[in-house]
Amino acid sequence: MRFLEPERETLETFLPGLDGRLAALPQAERERPQGPALALFREAGGPGLVVPGEHRGLGATAVQAVRLQRALASRSPSLAVATTMHHFSVAGLIQAYEATGGLEWMLLEAVADQNLLMASGFAEGRSGQSILASSITARQDGDDIVLNGSKKPCSLSASMDLLTASVTLETDSGPRLAVALVSADSPGVSVHPFWGTAALAGAESDEVRLKDVRVPADMVVRTELGEDGSLDRIQTVGFVWFELMMAASYLGMADALAERVLARERTDPAERARILVELQAAMGAVVGAAAPLDGDGPVGQAELLQALVVRFSAQDAIDRVVPRCLEALGGMSYVSGDETSYLAACTAALKFHPPSRAWSGPAICAAYAGGPLVLG
Repeated sequence: MRFLEPERETLETFLPGLDGRLAALPQAERERPQGPALALFREAGGPGLVVPGEHRGLGATAVQAVRLQRALASRSPSLAVATTMHHFSVAGLIQAYEATGGLEWMLLEAVADQNLLMASGFAEGRSGQSILASSITARQDGDDIVLNGSKKPCSLSASMDLLTASVTLETDSGPRLAVALVSADSPGVSVHPFWGTAALAGAESDEVRLKDVRVPADMVVRTELGEDGSLDRIQTVGFVWFELMMAASYLGMADALAERVLARERTDPAERARILVELQAAMGAVVGAAAPLDGDGPVGQAELLQALVVRFSAQDAIDRVVPRCLEALGGMSYVSGDETSYLAACTAALKFHPPSRAWSGPAICAAYAGGPLVLG
């Protein structure tokens, strides 16, 4: 069995031809803003990947999705990050439909039938602020909800058809957390430059602003925190998907460097094996943590806790492996082109996705001491 063979076979099964088309493009072309990678993903039917078959999607399981995402990231880090946000949003939409039995099924079918891309406007962790806090406010006005605020960075900002956004909804009983679904062409939605680095620029992570954007009230789903501060089912499942898909994606970026090391026969076989063992072990943990999402039982705090553990474990493995890959490939590989340094720069960004280690550390310790897992 070749390195990444199961992952690339999964990618080929669900999105035939995409891996070959991406591999045929120069890395700079795959990674540039508004380049061909997202268009190729759409053409292959990628937006419907995790949409259930009953809603006309491809029906990939969570385990299949993380495997596919690892393979995708080994070809295009930007595409993997951008599409993780899409799949995470779709997973949240599925949970909202299961919880409310509302009109979300129509949107799921539209995503699959029309290959629509969903951007994720959920709060990024800002220093000293809850990861659940939203910079977007919402208020009722007649039959509509009016949204104001911005999300930055927001991946897929240039290519999105729909935006799912966490909002702070004003109610008679005080502010409540909610999730709003917004059409990208709604009056008041605008995109502004924000991303200032070349790394992952193809993910289109700029600023999305909402100014007096009106959405129907049934396109806003209320969410709740438990009395102990724990997340509800929609939020919990969404976070599990997010952490595991991101971990798989960033492992795939490190894998792209490891593939180059594996092909370099002058490198000590023991060192090559150590690199591969670290990456394969980390991915095995991701797959194991994804399996409960495909089961019949509830996904709760225990599964979210495990997803966080796996994410930070993968992050640590990447931090150990990438410098060793760079050393094994040698200085000439680093200075003779941008590919090696670019991949190394991309892998560092896993640290910046919420929740941060500093924020989640106390929550993890409290959960393993028998308390609730409180991320808010």
